[in-house]
Amino acid sequence: MMRRLLPALTLGTLLTGLPVPGASITGLGVPSARAQAIDMSHGEQVNISSAGPQTYDHDAQTVTFVDQARAIRGDVTIDADQLIGFLRKKAPDPNAPKPAEDQGADKKPGDDGAMGGSMELYRMEAIGHVHIYTSTDQAWGDKALYDIDQAVLVMTGKALKLTTPQDVMTARDVMEYHANTRMSVGRGDATVTTNDGKRIKADVLVAFSKPDSAQTNTPQSPAPGGDGTARSSKLDRAYAWGHVMLRTPNETATGDRGVYVFDTQMARLIGHVHVTSGQNQNNGASAIVNMKTGVAIMNPAPGQRVEGLVIPNEAASSKPGTMQ
Repeated sequence: MMRRLLPALTLGTLLTGLPVPGASITGLGVPSARAQAIDMSHGEQVNISSAGPQTYDHDAQTVTFVDQARAIRGDVTIDADQLIGFLRKKAPDPNAPKPAEDQGADKKPGDDGAMGGSMELYRMEAIGHVHIYTSTDQAWGDKALYDIDQAVLVMTGKALKLTTPQDVMTARDVMEYHANTRMSVGRGDATVTTNDGKRIKADVLVAFSKPDSAQTNTPQSPAPGGDGTARSSKLDRAYAWGHVMLRTPNETATGDRGVYVFDTQMARLIGHVHVTSGQNQNNGASAIVNMKTGVAIMNPAPGQRVEGLVIPNEAASSKPGTMQ
């Protein structure tokens, strides 16, 4: 759930201060912080609406919105076929003044409205055609679950995708955004593609955004309910496990696991490393690769040798390869 993750997969929290007729529903108190992409862990109240009916289940403590459901908090919007809010009794504020007793004849102990008093949203589930977005970032999935206590967003389904002005992240199985640590996770054939043509692919990708790296991007039309001031977080580094591949228009490097730093464009690969440029190839146990200059330092395993295949006068080695 991003015209931006979790974005987050950037991703954040959501759902505080949901106004529902007959009850006072608020979100959890979360310290204020600067916007980090699709971060909904703070901000003003959440407004939820739908074209269909709203249903409150007293026993399950849920409120459900169906048919073109939409939740908005600040600059973050969630659209889905169905939105389910999970509620709980809000703990009393010890510093708040004690309300005057209502001595009305119809007043029952603990009865503060249709939903049983002051409630708070602690989790939200989005189902069907989920689209989460801000004015800069977007995310798509079939289903999304946001845990406000943990500030964690988890998306599942087909064609999982998170886009920012700088890069695109996709995954086959699961995408996560952990707002407190600014961590995005892609599981299952996960890929990050940058605007300058670099690609990182692995079974599992974990990317971290820079803290407080918010920067104003090219002005765009604000998302519904937003103020047009959303900022997109910038990726700092990415860790990869399983069938790791780093690719530029000129080179391809593979290994069992690795780490890539976006600012320096430096990568370290470990385990069955192969670096290919055109028809030339070097093989070793580990390597440090400069994805900007194409220079790679290959290291052998203990007791073994670095192996390489170099094609003399190979014209294609000095030309950009074809990205696939």
